[in-house]
Amino acid sequence: MNFAMQYIDLHVHSCCSDGTATPEELVQLAIDNNLVAFALTDHDTVEGVARALDAAKGRNIQVIPGVELSCEYTISPSRKKEIHILGYNLDHTQPELVDTLSKIAEERDNRNRQMCKNLNAAGFPIDYESLTARFKGTILTRAHFARFLLEQGAIPSIDFAFKEILAQDGPYFVSRKYLTPQSGIELIKKAGGIAVLAHPLLYKMSVTELHRLLTETKGYGLRGIEAMYSRNRGNDEAFVRKLAQDFDLFITGGTDFHGTNKPDLEIGRGEGNLRVPVMLLENLK
Repeated sequence: MNFAMQYIDLHVHSCCSDGTATPEELVQLAIDNNLVAFALTDHDTVEGVARALDAAKGRNIQVIPGVELSCEYTISPSRKKEIHILGYNLDHTQPELVDTLSKIAEERDNRNRQMCKNLNAAGFPIDYESLTARFKGTILTRAHFARFLLEQGAIPSIDFAFKEILAQDGPYFVSRKYLTPQSGIELIKKAGGIAVLAHPLLYKMSVTELHRLLTETKGYGLRGIEAMYSRNRGNDEAFVRKLAQDFDLFITGGTDFHGTNKPDLEIGRGEGNLRVPVMLLENLK
């Protein structure tokens, strides 16, 4: 088989977080798109991993158990930033991982209830019961709020919702508690996984701030950085590859596929015809 023509996707979301495809549908989509492997990296949950692994049994596709942890990084006493740590090849049944993610889901649930109250009081046609009935069995995120409001005809677009209705500095937003980068990386390591910094340029940090982040997180056990990414522009990939070289990190790549929540992306094929070569799998061993 010609390895040069084999591709993977190491950043994929299912309906267990804020994607729209089921774990089983992702397996079929990956096969249909001629991938040899993909990582299921749902936000703060591993609920879909077992389902994807089962669906892939006996089929020509490898599912890599993963997660994308939301962490809060302190840049300065007055400035904090949400960053995401990807965990790969972890034991999705490890008790501490499962327990921690369960507590995160409960805390996020309380936050979502309050956001529904805030929006409803302002006249938006949304309540927690209707929202959860529409998106059964998922961990609700702002993407679900946006889709629900769009379906109700209350907003013109999902992009509008994030900028005007659900913005973190907006009147309806409710903040939540986060893991620290150190606790997130340690959680991944305890589950036997490999920690990778997701999409570093989305955080809009200065070069100095990025260097400090990488110095700190590598000290906690960060092993890699996501260099190949759908939202890269111009020299972005080259810049992140240089960061990887400077900090002795391996690189990964993925589309950040969310199904119809990000309709411009396909599993295995991102913007700018992004394709992630199979040889990057070696970094996850």
